[in-house]
Amino acid sequence: MRGRGDWETGGENISPITYYLLPIPLLMKLLCISNGHGEDAIALPVLQELRKLSPSAEIVTLPIVGVGKAYSNNGFSIAGNVQTMPSGGFLNQDNRQLVRDLRGGLAGLTIDQIRTVRNWAKSGGKILAVGDIVPLLFAWMSGADYAFIGTAKSEYYIRDSQGQILPSQQDSIEVKTGSYYFPWERWLLSRDRCQAVFPRDKLTTENLCQYQIPAFDLGNPMTDGVSTDPNLPIFYPSKSAKQPLVVTLLPGSRPPEAYGNWKQILIAVNSLIPVFNQREIICLAAITPTLDLDILQGNLDELGWMQTIAVREASRREGRFSTNDPAAELISLIPDARAIYYRRDHSTIVISTQAYSQCMRSGDCAIAMAGTATEQFIGLGKPAFIIPGAGPQFTPAFAEAQTRLLGESVILVPQAQDLGVEMQRLLAQPDKLRSIYQNGLLRMGTPGAAKRIAACLMGIMGRGNS
Repeated sequence: MRGRGDWETGGENISPITYYLLPIPLLMKLLCISNGHGEDAIALPVLQELRKLSPSAEIVTLPIVGVGKAYSNNGFSIAGNVQTMPSGGFLNQDNRQLVRDLRGGLAGLTIDQIRTVRNWAKSGGKILAVGDIVPLLFAWMSGADYAFIGTAKSEYYIRDSQGQILPSQQDSIEVKTGSYYFPWERWLLSRDRCQAVFPRDKLTTENLCQYQIPAFDLGNPMTDGVSTDPNLPIFYPSKSAKQPLVVTLLPGSRPPEAYGNWKQILIAVNSLIPVFNQREIICLAAITPTLDLDILQGNLDELGWMQTIAVREASRREGRFSTNDPAAELISLIPDARAIYYRRDHSTIVISTQAYSQCMRSGDCAIAMAGTATEQFIGLGKPAFIIPGAGPQFTPAFAEAQTRLLGESVILVPQAQDLGVEMQRLLAQPDKLRSIYQNGLLRMGTPGAAKRIAACLMGIMGRGNS
C-alpha cells in the first residue's frame, strides 16, 4: 500500500479517535461532485461534518445530475451550470435515454461542467467525487487531488456475506477481472492524485486494497440520516399482532417513473388488507417533494381509498382505535402538518413529504421500488419487499441486482398482488427476522460514517490548505 504519511490504509477498522487527534487545518478548499439525488443525499452529511470541523473551509458543490436541491437547501453553493435531464440520470438503464439527454443539452452541459472543475483545480482546490465512475472521471480530468466515496459498487453484487463468489456470478466479467470495480475504475482510484477512497462496505474495501488503492473502511454515510442508536434493537420480531403493522412505502424520487411505482405499491398495500384482516395496518409513504401529490391521490381514489382529515375520529367510529390506541398515537407523531391521510377498511395511508426519517424509522418493514431509500431502510436492520417496475431505474434487472447487493434483507416479489402473503410468511419467522437485522448492519454499516469520513478527509486533504 503506497504511503500516506502516518496514515494507515488496508481496510482496517481504525478507531475514529485517530482522525480527531490529527491537527485540523485552518482552511480547506473543496469541490464536491455528485451524480444524482441519492448521491447528493449521501454527500450532504459528509459536507456538513466537514463544515463543523472547519467552519472557515470553502466547500462548494457540483451536482452533475439534477439541480442539487439537497445542497442549496442546506446552505451549500453550487458551482457552474446545472440542469435536470429527461433521463433523470439513468443512462445506464436505457440507451434510448442518451438520445433524449443529448437533445436536452447534455453535451454542452458536460463541457461546461468539465471547464468548472478544471478552473477549480487551477485555483488550488481539491475534489471529493461521490457516486460512480462519472464524478470520479471528472475528478481525475480536473488535474486536482481528489477523494472518492463509492456509492454504486460493492463486492456483494458478486459475493455472499462470507466473501464467496455467488454461483450465478461465476462467469461474470467482474469475477474474471477480480473485482466489482472494473480495471479502468481501479486505475483511476490508484493514481497518486487520488488521496482516499471510501467504499460502501468492508468487503469492498478489502478487495480494493489488493490493488494499491488507498481505501478506508469507515462505514456508509448513506444510513446516517435515518439511523438511531446502534446499540438498541430497531425491529422487534416478537411484536404483538394486536399492535399495528407499520409499513413504509418508498416509490422512488424521480418522475415519471415514481408514479408507476406508486401504482404497483398501492396494489401491494391492497393485498395486505385481506391477509392481515385482524390487524390494524399503518402505511407511511415517504414522498419526495418533487412528486405531484395530486397524481398520487388520484391513484388512491381509483383503488377505493377515501381521504380523511380526522384520522383518529374516523378510526374510532369504525371501532378500531380507542382514545389511547398506539396506532392513532403513531400517526400523530409524524411531524408533518401537511400530511395527507387516506383510509380503507382497517388500514391507513399517511402521505408525507416532510417526515422522511420518521417514516423510515417507524416502519416494521417496507414496500420499496427505490435505490438509495431501500438501502437506507435495510440498514436499519429491517426487511424490504421489492417489486420489479418498468424503469428506467427499477427494472427487473435492477431489482435482481438489488437482491444480490442487500442479500436476505430484500424479498423480491414478482407480482404486486402477491406481496401480502409473502409479508405474512416472513413475519411469522422470528429467527429469519433476527438474521435480517444482522445482515442489514453488515451490508450497510453502523451510524456515524459521515463524521468519520469527514475527519479523515480533513486530515489527509486539508494538509495542503493549512
